[in-house]
Amino acid sequence: MGELEVLAFTPTAEQYAWTFGGRAPIARIPPGTVLEVYTEDCFAGRVRSASDLVSEVCEFPFLNPQTGPFYVEGAEPGDTVAVHFVSIEPARDWGASTTVPLFGALTSTHATATLQPPLPERVWIWDLDLERRLCRFAALDSDATVDLPLEPMHGTVGVAPANLEVRSALVPDAFGGNMDTPEMRAGVTCYLGVNVEGALVSLGDGHARQGEGETCGVAVETAMNSVIVVDLIKGVPTPWPRLESDDYLMSTGSARPLEDAFRIAQHDLLRWVSAECGLSELDAYQLLTQAVESPLANVCDTNYTSVAKVRKAYLPGLRSQYDAHARLREQARQYLAAR
Repeated sequence: MGELEVLAFTPTAEQYAWTFGGRAPIARIPPGTVLEVYTEDCFAGRVRSASDLVSEVCEFPFLNPQTGPFYVEGAEPGDTVAVHFVSIEPARDWGASTTVPLFGALTSTHATATLQPPLPERVWIWDLDLERRLCRFAALDSDATVDLPLEPMHGTVGVAPANLEVRSALVPDAFGGNMDTPEMRAGVTCYLGVNVEGALVSLGDGHARQGEGETCGVAVETAMNSVIVVDLIKGVPTPWPRLESDDYLMSTGSARPLEDAFRIAQHDLLRWVSAECGLSELDAYQLLTQAVESPLANVCDTNYTSVAKVRKAYLPGLRSQYDAHARLREQARQYLAAR
């Protein structure tokens, strides 16, 4: 593998983290380490058939197990960790999706209390054709089937929160966490602001695919074999999770109500573009108003997550305060070439 440092890690059941913060690291890694990790699905592998109802086989709050945390040597508050997704591949040939009582965008919830009864609890098992890169939907109430593209992603990646907080792995916020954006796919770099010594990076919640918004609250959940590169950017703070692909800059915001999540993402992208392009904030405001794309990530979790993204081709004089994505893409190519 040459100069690349590679660590393979498959957690035991006792090693999964259920929170961000409050857990001792499972390993210490120098910046630039390639991690080959296994992540379990959000149900901890307990929903395996149509008869495995979440309310019967899962134990709240032990949902969304995370692989980690990994202590990044030299990381201090005020720095940024860059997590580059080299590959994300399902570890099974099936995934599970469900409806869960009092959870989802189109049902009563604990926060939106109505007299109507909860939706019935159902389980859909999706067949994953890894060779043809397809996910098969099979209706429960008819013989209808539909093949959708396999688009693996991680719903959850994050660091320990600030101010001694410990947050459930079900929560998205400024530390990252359960953002559930389909943008978190192979070839993308996620930037996370460091809040505690070592950053304490964790990830999980693999989705074989997910629509924008994750409307029912559950994607096509499956275990993943993922490869990531974790790097450190000293002295550069990142207030909200940011993503970079070959073609886009993206900011995320997580809050309730949804318009506040939208505002956070738009504001963070504006500040980022202003700094990267040397534009005044008002000029950046005008440019992004006409150029931004605003997909929803999730509208079901304890906080909602919105994404603001803009094509790099639309950004004049773009430079990078992170100076990481292209370098990590090259590191990923070296890793893949050596396999």
